[in-house]
Amino acid sequence: GVEVTFLESRSAEDYERNINQHVADGCDMIVTVGFLLGDATAAAAEANPDTRFAIVDFAYDPAIPNVEGLVYATAEGAMLAGYAAASWSQTDVVGTFGGINIGPGVTDFMDGFIAGVNYWNEQSGESVAVLGGRDRNNPDSGTFSGNFESTDDAAALTDGMLQEGADVILPVGGPIGQGTYAAIEQSGLEAVGLGVDVDWTLTVPEYSSLMLTSIIKRIDNSVFQAVERAVNGEPPQATFLSNLENEGVGLAPFHDYEDEIDQEVKDHIEEMTEMIIAGDLSPSDYYGE
Repeated sequence: GVEVTFLESRSAEDYERNINQHVADGCDMIVTVGFLLGDATAAAAEANPDTRFAIVDFAYDPAIPNVEGLVYATAEGAMLAGYAAASWSQTDVVGTFGGINIGPGVTDFMDGFIAGVNYWNEQSGESVAVLGGRDRNNPDSGTFSGNFESTDDAAALTDGMLQEGADVILPVGGPIGQGTYAAIEQSGLEAVGLGVDVDWTLTVPEYSSLMLTSIIKRIDNSVFQAVERAVNGEPPQATFLSNLENEGVGLAPFHDYEDEIDQEVKDHIEEMTEMIIAGDLSPSDYYGE
């Protein structure tokens, strides 16, 4: 029984305009998507205290009473992916880079991936290296293309990592990730990539043969639950964390690579999932040095 309207922002100038249009249209609840809409959402929520808001990939401190912050423990899913990637690598070199360093929305994927590789090294006794890595004490560290638009920039970073021996690469920048797959395909090397947010084997099927797996961020589940709370008359949660325990993040199937991941590795990934949920394994303990 919920009626939905949708507006897409094509530039930062559209943020305030689009939110205000939804307010003018009488929407009871407005869901904004992305860290970059944080300021515009806060301004609109404070100006319209009787309208309910939720924002994906952002939360406020101090909380705004009529806004629900939807955030994701993507490092948990990324750690599983990093472990799988390290187990698959034939060169013992993997790589990761982001689009823009906007904080956890990007860097949690990278940090979790690195954690999974480090955990693999600890468990297996191997020494898989990570290109583009990050210093846990320096939030500005890491490799970034500087944008979320240019597949050419992503391809150039990927080419560099391939030349340094990487055979698994995690691009964290939405659509620019397609530049990674184009570069891998053009190189002719035996290398693969990882998808983020959704199962890229399904959304970018033309590159499915180069897709080891994807790190899933279940925005659909968290938004559904936020809307459900609103429909039921429950107050907004200042911060709603989607994690492995509530199936808000996870690992996609290996699809074409199902037979190339050892059953022992798959079994241990299930064990890792249980350990992370129980609090016995934390990605942050294995972040880059």
